[in-house]
Amino acid sequence: MSSTPVTPAEDERVDEGAEGRQPIWKRIATNSNASIILILAALILVFSALKPAEFFSISNARNIGTDAAVLLVIATGLTYVIITAGIDLSVGSVLVFAGVVSAKLMNDMGGDSWGVLLVGLAVALAAGGAWGLINGFLVAKANIPPFIVTLGTFGMALGAALLITGGVDEREVPFRLIDTIGSGRLFDQIPYLVLIAAVVAIVFGIILAQTRFGRYTYAIGSNAEGVRRTGVDVDRHLIKVYGLGGTLAGLAGYLSLARFGTTSVSGHATDNLDAIAAIVIGGTSLFGGIGTMLGTVVGVFIPAVLRNGFVIIGVQPFWQQVAVGAVLIAAVYFDLLRRAMYST
Repeated sequence: MSSTPVTPAEDERVDEGAEGRQPIWKRIATNSNASIILILAALILVFSALKPAEFFSISNARNIGTDAAVLLVIATGLTYVIITAGIDLSVGSVLVFAGVVSAKLMNDMGGDSWGVLLVGLAVALAAGGAWGLINGFLVAKANIPPFIVTLGTFGMALGAALLITGGVDEREVPFRLIDTIGSGRLFDQIPYLVLIAAVVAIVFGIILAQTRFGRYTYAIGSNAEGVRRTGVDVDRHLIKVYGLGGTLAGLAGYLSLARFGTTSVSGHATDNLDAIAAIVIGGTSLFGGIGTMLGTVVGVFIPAVLRNGFVIIGVQPFWQQVAVGAVLIAAVYFDLLRRAMYST
């Protein structure tokens, strides 16, 4: 095994050389970003052609963006985890737990001032980050497989939320949180939920693509032992990555609280699977070392567009699960095809 980690730039140079010898259809099929952008564009064109007035409108674009916002925040942090060849099944439960403790504290404080809202945000971030650090410590230091660790904390976080609430949703939330972050719009056009999610994705997309932290994340996913031999503290980096995933899940819990005005304890059972599916559809490899934030953004919007379009054209929304499953299988297949192509 080589002691020198493979960087994304080196991967890209190898990819370009290999792609130059491939037919154009195969290059598009194995270029994850190009493939999923074409898929998303095709979905938008189809639904726009079928129901132009209802689907292709500013108000419907806002609806799609709002529907995707919370999942995008979760998927942003989870992208880092999966690029390291890890997994985090606990994000949905962490979202619920963070929302519960945040709502409880804000209600105990009383009022709906910005000070109360900021304290609630800080508590949600801290609660999510704490669960993320627990995950990272057990994965990095105890050497327990990420699947087992996060499956365990999935149950623990949800159980803790149920214990705190007694199994009943916390339905009293400061009105200012709902009126501003939950339903407010910048310039009366852009929902604040969409704006926050976009800022999160852009900031952490830049960090992933342009900083040492991002390069280490890719390198660990490609060759963790090689990175360790170069002197990088891989364990510490993994703990940070899982901590980041948990913190953003906490932020997602706060945003969900703002949007729905309740903790929705039982309403996030599949958020983890939805986020993982979106990330993989977006081209991030479950084997680690490959992925982009742009791909994750597009991967999040494909199910959102499908769900919205099916409702508008009168198709049962359950078909969305069938379609997303098919796209997910195709995405994994093309990832395997890509790896096989560049290994020859």
